[in-house]
Amino acid sequence: MAEETKMRRLLEFVERHGVVHARDLKSLGVPREYLRRLCDRGVLVRTGRGLYLTPRAADTAHLDLAQVAKAIPNAVICLVSALQFHEIGTQIPHDVWLALDRRAARPAVTYPPVRIVRFSGKALTEGVQQHDIVGVRVNVYGPAKTVADCFKYRNKVGLDVALEALRDVRRTRRCTNDELWTYAEICRVTNVMRPYMEVIG
Repeated sequence: MAEETKMRRLLEFVERHGVVHARDLKSLGVPREYLRRLCDRGVLVRTGRGLYLTPRAADTAHLDLAQVAKAIPNAVICLVSALQFHEIGTQIPHDVWLALDRRAARPAVTYPPVRIVRFSGKALTEGVQQHDIVGVRVNVYGPAKTVADCFKYRNKVGLDVALEALRDVRRTRRCTNDELWTYAEICRVTNVMRPYMEVIG
């Protein structure tokens, strides 16, 4: 296969998949060296360890979430990052907050910066929504689950963040009371959330 043909195939592959990890090239039959060549030409952008995308994709909202999801497919976007994704409250995270199984190895991700929180059982598996960001499937906890998580991890994110999130989802009707109670039970924060739910009404 001629070099230009390989370049063209690689570029089409990146445009189709949005964010590409260097390991994805094995199935394409194109050497990883071609990623560097396309970066040198300004056709691709290297955004992290082994992660590449087109300059157009680099301007996409929530690109950092797509990059993390590509590098760590089993992770779930949680807590402050999930709040920002769902446009709940006013928090702007400096890191991407990720939920991983308690037994999972710590991923070797250098960019974007991540904060790992360990979940287990239903607290890990329930309330996960799948979203498409530049062709990458991104797992994100839904609004009600995220609020319950914020109360569970209030020592990490701050009680004020959890309260702001609760007020916002109630005001905007992003979820029902039944959904909030369901995830409060799963996260074992029913007694913690009850007084605030009663006050906020």
